[in-house]
Amino acid sequence: MIELIGKIVEVETGEATYTGKLIEIGEEEVHLESEVGWIVIPVDRIATIKEKEE
Repeated sequence: MIELIGKIVEVETGEATYTGKLIEIGEEEVHLESEVGWIVIPVDRIATIKEKEE
């Protein structure tokens, strides 16, 4: 996952898919910078993180 930092990613949870620049992966949270602001997602809610395809 560290290799995705700084790239545009899609983060899927059970409820939604979030798209943004991956800024930080912590033990408890993932931080994205999106067009509408910062998104903080708890790690325990994340199903997948993958690089967004162009």
